Amino acid sequence: MIELQAIRWGEPYESLDVDEVKHFYTGEPVAKMHCVGSGIVQRDAKKAKFARRALQDMSPAELIEKCKHAGELFENGTLTVGDSQQTPEDFIQQQSATTGMPVSMCRANVTKNAFVLKNIDTILDALTRGLDLNILARGYGEEGRGVTLSYQAQCDALGAVLPSNSPGVHTLWIPVIALQIGLVLKPGSSEPWTPYRVYSAMVEAGIPRETFCLYPGAGADIGGAILSSCRRSMIFGGPQTIQQYSGNPKVQVHGPGYSKILLGDDCVDNWEQYIDMMADSVYRNGGRSCLNASSIYASRHTKEIAEALAAKLGPIEVLPPDDPNAGLAAFTIEGAAKAIWGAIENDAQAPLVTDMTSKYGDRLVERDPVAYLRPVVLHHASIESDSRNKEYMFPMVNVVECPEAKMLDAIDYSLICTGVTNNESLRRDLLDSTNIDRLNLGPIPTPQVDWLQPHEGNLIEFLYKNRAVQVAN
Repeated sequence: MIELQAIRWGEPYESLDVDEVKHFYTGEPVAKMHCVGSGIVQRDAKKAKFARRALQDMSPAELIEKCKHAGELFENGTLTVGDSQQTPEDFIQQQSATTGMPVSMCRANVTKNAFVLKNIDTILDALTRGLDLNILARGYGEEGRGVTLSYQAQCDALGAVLPSNSPGVHTLWIPVIALQIGLVLKPGSSEPWTPYRVYSAMVEAGIPRETFCLYPGAGADIGGAILSSCRRSMIFGGPQTIQQYSGNPKVQVHGPGYSKILLGDDCVDNWEQYIDMMADSVYRNGGRSCLNASSIYASRHTKEIAEALAAKLGPIEVLPPDDPNAGLAAFTIEGAAKAIWGAIENDAQAPLVTDMTSKYGDRLVERDPVAYLRPVVLHHASIESDSRNKEYMFPMVNVVECPEAKMLDAIDYSLICTGVTNNESLRRDLLDSTNIDRLNLGPIPTPQVDWLQPHEGNLIEFLYKNRAVQVAN
């Protein structure tokens, strides 16, 4: 069993308060995590300026090269994690064991996170729109048109309260070190593996260890202390979390994506051409990501679309996590899957809603001590259905019949929206829609990410403020 000490600006900290992370199925302990209280977090926050200074002693070019090296180590190296030596395969097996995710999904996320590290220069160039990173490092500089640009860092260290549902979200905070800003992380209670392995890879690559804090454990007070102590933070959570921090400029909130696919009237008659794209959007990542499509809108053929999706997704069975074909993750919190299925059953009894996957067997699969939910496809005959935009952490999709002219009002917020249309008027409306964060024009699966564009919010704009500076000759 691996032991994960808290990391306080690079120094391991052993606590009397220890949480165990257990195997999702056998219940056997996989790791011990040393926890800290909110007082330690707040005390440590006062030293954040030293983390930034340690990074400022290195140039952006040096940090980028070390991040690239860290990417190679993260993907392929044997690293010191906690009190143990961890191979890449150890990491994958440990992550699967505590999260309930299939091994194949964990392996795919290794590649995803390593890609961001190994391509950090290209990604930062895109996020800054080609800005010379030395201008960020110095605080000001010439753009090349005789104009002085200045950017002021809004924090010494970014705080992040991380989830356990999808290791792919770590791509959002990984670039921070290359921007000469430290990291204060609360790993997910069942997925501490990615933050610890990234930390170990970065330190092994030569990035100063004193630029990191990691506070593992299940205590809610740790997350609150990070958010109140760091001048810039990001948090991952549900609708209540979004509501709690909405309008707070110091906190970047990442919640449910409510991502959608819209079929325009000019393309909907050819819906069969897009059924694989739609199924992929729903099922990829086990349906656990904010990028997965949770609703599909079309003005006609919606019953046929829902039936075709149900025929593709409905027969998918629960497989052991080490099966290479496994695509469904376990719900490891007792009662969670049953409660979700109860809510879906209640929605499916509404007059406008039909469960298209009911004929493919039971959706709730209980395998004590965990449970699974097999894919669900609900057809909504009208936008009068109140449940048309609901989202859950498994492959579940609502197929909604809606006139094209009413779609943009009916979809509400969408992190990702794929608009399948060649109608320039509808494309313009999609581009103008303030309900859509990230737009795909054409049949692009919603989980297909272009790393050269912001996933959700621009990290540079969140961490740096553009201000005016005049420098005397």
